[in-house]
Amino acid sequence: MLFLILAVLLLAACPVFAQAPGTSGISDTGIKFLGGMLGLGIAGGLCGIGQGNAVRGAAEAIARNPGAAAGIRFALILGLVFIETLTIYALAIIFVKG
Repeated sequence: MLFLILAVLLLAACPVFAQAPGTSGISDTGIKFLGGMLGLGIAGGLCGIGQGNAVRGAAEAIARNPGAAAGIRFALILGLVFIETLTIYALAIIFVKG
């Protein structure tokens, strides 16, 4: 079944790759834009994974030692700020380079 779906997708995509002779099909700005969006997607996805791991670790730490909740919460918020800053920097770089 998976092979059939893959075959249909590949056959349906063939007209997309057609282009006029002597042209490259995509401009340099288009390639930069696609690369930037791919990089932003990767950065955003990995930041989401990192934030999930940070929150999981903080929740486990607070459950083990409720008396240290204030310090753990401060470290969690600071870590989440640094993680989110990475995504914001990636977005800023795409706007500057784009």
